[in-house]
Amino acid sequence: MSTKINLNADIAEGFGAYDIGNDADLMTVIKSANVACGFHAGDATTMHRLVNIAKLEGVSIGVHPGFNDLWGFGRRQIDMNPRDLELMVAYQIGALQAMARYAGLPVTHLKPHGALNNMAAVREDYAMAIGRAIQTVDADMIYVALTGSEMEKAARKLGLKLAREGFADRQYESDGNLTPRSIAGSVYKDPEVALTQCVNMVTKGFVVSRQGTEVAVAAETLCVHGDEPTAVALARHVRQGLEQAGCRIVTIPEMLN
Repeated sequence: MSTKINLNADIAEGFGAYDIGNDADLMTVIKSANVACGFHAGDATTMHRLVNIAKLEGVSIGVHPGFNDLWGFGRRQIDMNPRDLELMVAYQIGALQAMARYAGLPVTHLKPHGALNNMAAVREDYAMAIGRAIQTVDADMIYVALTGSEMEKAARKLGLKLAREGFADRQYESDGNLTPRSIAGSVYKDPEVALTQCVNMVTKGFVVSRQGTEVAVAAETLCVHGDEPTAVALARHVRQGLEQAGCRIVTIPEMLN
């Protein structure tokens, strides 16, 4: 195999006196970071620190907007007016753009977090609201979307740049959506299991669902969740395994060039 793929992580998800995840080590493994922007996690200081690490490590940075849900870490579903959601996402884009200026970096992509990502995968109104925020604030920004989701459809409808996402450490359902975290085994802790899933996605274009079926997954980027204690070891194993298989790990913008 001779190809390229992006490895991304949800990151900068601490705030105030609280650190969540090992950002510094994880940033030496991944090539794109999805940066929490203060709603489900993150704050100005955390974002500032992260963008400066990104500059040192050659990692592209993107917005990781979530619901206004610090207590639930953005993993509780919230039903809201799509217009309000659009403005909430635009607000978070602006926050990261401001912090990115301190490092002289562009904000290259946007990937919704947690429950917002899950809801926008199946709700056209949410997916379009996120897309309109991107289109208004920076139409060159890449919309990172679950393969086959309403977000992918929204990106295409709005003429936005699109990077389809697969997940290294999450189990899939037979309909192509992620297995709810409430179900045991929905988050993979074993690096070898994650690597097998990633190799299948990159080389064969499918994952094996919880139900045992093969689900087609086309992906330009693969995600590791940075808040998991196993994140660094898992990401490092996945990267090494993909590179041994002849795959070059690049940033999200490089994937689309």
